[in-house]
Amino acid sequence: MTIIGHSYSLVKSSSKCAPALGEAGLSTKADDGKNPWAGNPLYADKTLFMLSRVGNQQGVFPGSQFPDDPASIDAFQRSWNPYSGELDNELNAKTMAQLLNKIGPSILVTHSMGGTIGWRTPFYTPNVKAIVAYEPGGTPFIFPDSEMPQPINTTFAPLAATALGVPMNEFMKLTQIPIILYYGDYIADQPSPAVGPDKWRSEYKMAQQFVATINRHGGDATLIHLPDIGIKGNSHFLMAEKNNVQLAELMSGWLRSKGLEK
Repeated sequence: MTIIGHSYSLVKSSSKCAPALGEAGLSTKADDGKNPWAGNPLYADKTLFMLSRVGNQQGVFPGSQFPDDPASIDAFQRSWNPYSGELDNELNAKTMAQLLNKIGPSILVTHSMGGTIGWRTPFYTPNVKAIVAYEPGGTPFIFPDSEMPQPINTTFAPLAATALGVPMNEFMKLTQIPIILYYGDYIADQPSPAVGPDKWRSEYKMAQQFVATINRHGGDATLIHLPDIGIKGNSHFLMAEKNNVQLAELMSGWLRSKGLEK
């Protein structure tokens, strides 16, 4: 844990730190059908490389910031953890809130499935002072229950981005803190049979609606598509790629602009 300016803590939330995750490469517990990521133990080995937009059947995408060498790819494939229970984002958010209640005022940095956990955490603690979300996915995104958008369909239907409605008084807690979302490269513009670029097209479009809704209600949310600012070649795991210092400096500059880092 890194302490940064103004006595805020920088806390990471991702699927790697959620309850019901282990360190082994495969689970020995039978799937009960309640976790969409647990049904096929070979899914992580065969598909997540493509789902995360690292590459396709031919290998790492040309021009990618992902380190294209056998050791890095092997480490990436070995990094996936199995679930041993039902996916419960509310439990994850409450657990994160309990941690922040012990730490104190914090900046919550989320990634991937940690995105939906991060949006919910301010419902349970006042100690989230900002959210930095790297490629938030693992939908649903949070909306007022009176302003629910439709799912954004994908070619492979189970990957469609979705929304969750909450009471307006809960949603308004997201308008009280600065929020920034970063998305990388290789995201499809139109529906595509390529599972990774298409899945993240759906997530990105839902993220645009999420940010617009926060700002419409007086909040301070920003969405950055890195290629639009000249930073190209990043996959879903952008924070672990060759230009990660450049991306960290982007975050640091944003925090300074919000008075959250010296």
